[in-house]
Amino acid sequence: MITPDAEPPRVVEIVSAALRGGADVIQLRHKSLPRGELLALALELRKLARDAVFVVNDFVDIALLSGADGAHLGPDGISPASARKVARDRLLIGVSASSADAVATEADYVGCGPAFATPLKPQKRVIGPEGVAAVAAAVRIPVFAIGGIDESNAATLVAAGIRRACVIRAVSDAPDPEQATRRLRAMLTS
Repeated sequence: MITPDAEPPRVVEIVSAALRGGADVIQLRHKSLPRGELLALALELRKLARDAVFVVNDFVDIALLSGADGAHLGPDGISPASARKVARDRLLIGVSASSADAVATEADYVGCGPAFATPLKPQKRVIGPEGVAAVAAAVRIPVFAIGGIDESNAATLVAAGIRRACVIRAVSDAPDPEQATRRLRAMLTS
């Protein structure tokens, strides 16, 4: 689960519910917090997600300072090679990509998509579940589907052979984030 750009107490509430629902990876992605507040939130989420993989979006320094397991790098951030120089072997390095050619050799995993249309990135061309599956078949690292995933289309991912997905709105906007997480996890692992 990727965190929403909500106030930190709401992010903590949603992450707590998602963890109770079985989320095994939490990615802190918050584009509007000042860096000091982002570090404070990362430290709090690291404590909550002690039994899950915890990843910080964009900021290798905050990932290292918070004791995160990884850093996820977008296309506008530092390169995976630069992140690896700073983090050495202390962090998993994830990247976002829409094709196998865009996956950096230094990456440990890839967030691939958008699998479906998403209002968070309306300018991005949707590659669909088939596109995500093609990237997964072409690389030797774990691939997570991203973009517009919810309970109405998770079965389409599974039909394409995809068992890993990152979600934001499907959990954060749900009336019961814990149950939404539980249902999505069951759909992806059945």
